[in-house]
Order: sequence, then C-alpha cells, then structure tokens
Amino acid sequence: MPELPEMETYKSLLHSLINGKPIIDVSIHREKSINLPVDEFIQQVANQKITSIKRRAKYLVFQLESGVCLLLHLMLGGWMFFGRDEDKPNRTVQVRLSFGEQHLHFIGLRLGYLHLLTTEMVREAFEKLGPEPLSPQFTIDCFHQQLHNRRGNLKSLLINQEVIAGIGNRYSDEILWHAELLPERKVHDLAEEQFTHLYNSILFILERGIQQGGYMENPLFIGDGKTGGYQMYIHDREGEACPRCHTPIVKKEMSSHKVYFCQRCQH
Repeated sequence: MPELPEMETYKSLLHSLINGKPIIDVSIHREKSINLPVDEFIQQVANQKITSIKRRAKYLVFQLESGVCLLLHLMLGGWMFFGRDEDKPNRTVQVRLSFGEQHLHFIGLRLGYLHLLTTEMVREAFEKLGPEPLSPQFTIDCFHQQLHNRRGNLKSLLINQEVIAGIGNRYSDEILWHAELLPERKVHDLAEEQFTHLYNSILFILERGIQQGGYMENPLFIGDGKTGGYQMYIHDREGEACPRCHTPIVKKEMSSHKVYFCQRCQH
C-alpha cells in the first residue's frame, strides 16, 4: 500500500504535470471506484480545472475550480500513470482523467477509490487522522502527547492513523529498525533516550523516503526518474543480512501484518 512518501512523491510530480489544467474528459470503467452515478460524476468533473493538489496522510486531494474535490486513496495495489493511451502499461484502468492527448490513468483501484466530495466532506473524512509527522507541529512534545496513555506495541501504534498519519506497514518496519527497537516493545517501556531516538527515526525515514521517491515500482510517466528510488533497509528482506549487524532479517506475523526486523540489533 502506498504510504506517505509515495503519495508525497505523486503530489509533487502531478503538481508539475496537471495543476492548473482543465480535465477535458472523464472515463469510468469501474463504477465502484467512484461514489456517484457515472453520468453525475462526469458532469461535475469534466471541464473543471485542477486548482491545487494536496496530500493528507495516504490521501491526495485534487481541488477543482467549482469548489468540490476529488479524494484519492489508492489502498492496496493502486497506482497511477500519466501519459498517452498507447504508452500506458498493459493493465486495467478503472478511472481516466483526460488532459488533451495526455491522460491520468488510475490503475489497480480494486479496493481504492476516487470520490467527489465537498470541502466540508473531505474535512470530516480527515477528522480522526493523527498529526502529519513531517509538519512543523509534529514536535517531540506532540509525539509524547499522541502516545500518552496509549496501549499496544510500537508496531501497532506507528501504523494507527489516529496516532500518526501516513505511516503504514513498510515504513513502520524501517523506522523501528532505524530506532533499534523491536516491533513488540511497549511504548511505556521506553526510556526517554529511546523515545527521542524513535521520534528522530520517524523523521529520518520518511524524509529519506520522499527524497528517494518512495518505493513504488511503476513510474508515473515515461522518463520518470524519481518514483521508486527508495531501497528498503529491512522490509521484505527476510533472510538477507541486516545492514547494521549482518544478522539475517526475520519475518513474522503480528496482528495480520508481515513484520520484518533484526533480532540482534533491535531491542
């Protein structure tokens, strides 16, 4: 599932590709990917100019000049491609927004969606989300407050969107490895130094993920040299040598999630 770095990469790249441009046409190939009848959705979206593109947690918000928004969540397996139809990957497209000869193809939206909502509806959808971990407001004191009196292990807290927005299964493994903490550790067991290290690891890993373009394998457009440059330290690397101590990386199941960690240098 795309997480904060992937959606931030999409946001920055799409800003240069489609921001300020009108949506000439709309094609819907899977009605369940949208939240309105097809004709009504097309009527409200077609010929609308995109005035801004913002990210919140794992969502993208495309603001239209009429005042309504397109809210995108790619969920598991969703991705995008921008370009001509003849250049797109040989994959099923659920929704297509046309910008003349170039189109934004939404692919793999079997669980994901592109919903047309008012600004107020988007605000309500975000009400329960925790703070953005890379915002100026996410200080060490804010982190303390978010975890105060929380129960559960570090892994479950990091991926809880009501605690911190945008971190998922992949980057939580990376963060905990960088912080040298085991995923099953309880937050109330952490010494202050470990807590600070965890906070700094969140910032480091997410910023590194954005700088390297996230982990998505598929480029957003032909010639895209940004998307997918992030190399995981340990996630999905079972049996490979830990980059820090060279012990084989372990995988196990925790609350229906595949978790990767090092038994030697995470404590």
